[in-house]
Amino acid sequence: MNLSFIDWVIVACLFTGIAGVGILTRPFSKSVSDFLAGNRCAGRYLLTMSEGMAAMGLVGTIANFEKFYKAGFAASWWGLMMAPIALILALAGWVRYRFRETRAMTMAQFFEMRYSRRFRVFAGIVAWVSGVLNFGIFPGVVARFIVYFCGFPPECVILGFTVPTIAPVMFVMLSVTLWLILSGGMVTVMIADFLQAQFINIVFLILAFVMFSKFSWTEVSTTLSSAAPGRSLLNPFDQAEIADFDMWFFLIFAFKLVYNCLGWQGLQGYNCAAKSPHESRMAGILAEWRGGVSYLMVALIPICVYVLLHNPHFAAEALSVQSQLSAIPSPQIQSQVTVPLSLVEILPIGMVGLFCAAMLAASIGNDTTYLHAWGSIFIQDVVMPLRKKHFTPRQHLTLLRLSILGVTIFSFFFSLYFPLRDYIYMYQLITGAIYLGGSGAVIIGGLYWKKGTTAGAWGSLITGATLALTGGILRTVWPSVPSLVAISPEFPLNGAWMALIASLSSIVVYVSLSLLTCRQDCDMEKLLNRGPYAIPGEHNEAAHPHRWKWLGITREFTRGDLFIYFAKIGWTTFWFTVFVIGTVIALVWGISVENWTRWWHFTVVLGVCVGIVTIVWFMVGGIRDLMGLLHTLRTVKRDPNDDGTVDPGASAAGTRKKPKV
Repeated sequence: MNLSFIDWVIVACLFTGIAGVGILTRPFSKSVSDFLAGNRCAGRYLLTMSEGMAAMGLVGTIANFEKFYKAGFAASWWGLMMAPIALILALAGWVRYRFRETRAMTMAQFFEMRYSRRFRVFAGIVAWVSGVLNFGIFPGVVARFIVYFCGFPPECVILGFTVPTIAPVMFVMLSVTLWLILSGGMVTVMIADFLQAQFINIVFLILAFVMFSKFSWTEVSTTLSSAAPGRSLLNPFDQAEIADFDMWFFLIFAFKLVYNCLGWQGLQGYNCAAKSPHESRMAGILAEWRGGVSYLMVALIPICVYVLLHNPHFAAEALSVQSQLSAIPSPQIQSQVTVPLSLVEILPIGMVGLFCAAMLAASIGNDTTYLHAWGSIFIQDVVMPLRKKHFTPRQHLTLLRLSILGVTIFSFFFSLYFPLRDYIYMYQLITGAIYLGGSGAVIIGGLYWKKGTTAGAWGSLITGATLALTGGILRTVWPSVPSLVAISPEFPLNGAWMALIASLSSIVVYVSLSLLTCRQDCDMEKLLNRGPYAIPGEHNEAAHPHRWKWLGITREFTRGDLFIYFAKIGWTTFWFTVFVIGTVIALVWGISVENWTRWWHFTVVLGVCVGIVTIVWFMVGGIRDLMGLLHTLRTVKRDPNDDGTVDPGASAAGTRKKPKV
């Protein structure tokens, strides 16, 4: 066992706290709208912290561990090129604002409003299959982390049968997660994610100081600078041998930021949970600051592990880790657990338990959101549209819970038997592209282009799903076919490139078919509940003059909103200016390893300082939003018809709302 008694007590406290959240929040979830979207009552800080927690997750953390262990600090440089893209998307409320205006509870419900009911069902099936396959590996990755980090044996005996230890670990983790979801749906998920996010931020802040006490910056810089040519962990312009996480990986990711904004339906509950479109936009603007220390540590931890395993000063600890890794037969599992196993050697008693508890919290936060999403989508977008008779609220909630249970059972067995032969990031890109490849064009075209048609939507989604599935199958079977191996040892395109090809092809198909089949423009005001279809209370138009309308600022912005808005612009401008100037200097004159070392030292120190400020800032704002959410749920009058149903008599751009007389 790698955990002491004190460490286990800390982990037990986490589970006790989670149980308390489930019990205390259950009475606040009383309707289908509560269960699916928290009755659209979430403020910006609660929303951005909870959504960030859900998006992070233990699987995402381990995926980042793999990336930064292989590419070092240099991987962060190319991420800076995405700063202006993320800025524009956040400030404009790209996709997020308009989707919230539709008041749809799932993306496929919006597809029925914009296109047709049959397309909603098809899109729901594609999203569900893509999401369930994508999530299918999560319980296994989490369980392997727990097994290796805690020092459990690889196998155990249960009722006389020898089973992999990951099986009972998955059962326990999924049971806790499932109980939390079923307690109160999105209400419980949001509150639990917010509290867990605060806990993780504090743990990671403590962890930062522990790492700095264990590894001096001189040891870090010396070790990283000794990497082989073409594999630099400091100089982003000397990474020709790092094929999977190079500049092109981040360029493709930049494209996906725009194309797939709000596309991934694993977070669909958060997409519609904001109390207004403006709050949804502000949550997106705040997103970059919500977990500064956490994001920093996700990069710093694997880099410190690299130092541990490659610096002669830590030879004894490295030998212990390497002996444990050599006993693991699968190269991919070795890659996943290298950082967790090394942390056991690095962290002191108590800190091991805190880190373990933080990772379990990240796992639960991510899994609750994803299980809630995929279970809900199957009922909302596949079962409901096919029924002629509406469910009663009680029937509806029962089916939602049963569907979530079904996804949980599938993920248990999929994780137990599916052989993951790729980086987690690449697997996520491939399976995600089944839906994301075509849905980006359908979402953006539906929200912003009045000439988009149902035929274009069908063609786009079919094209994206077909290309992504084909690429995924080829990448899986390629190594086992001798004739293909003779051409290349592995499939020549990784998950990032396959996702890009699927997306670009889908755009061409959507635009072409829409132009060929468009007979009548879509009524965008009706779709977005604007003008004569406006819903009272959705917009606060009297909050502030719109003197900077050209910057995307509307009358909904308060003075505090303006401060956050311009602070976001200044922060992003600084980092992108550094990226542009640094790139020019590196390409024309070159930058020495010593200067790269100074730069990364500066970013680490700045990250810790900013992280301390944002932890306090977002905690205060989040608690205020949490109290507001609970107050609203105590007093709000529920609408039993607000269940995601679209009037079958509505036009392709219609909603259930009628214009004012």
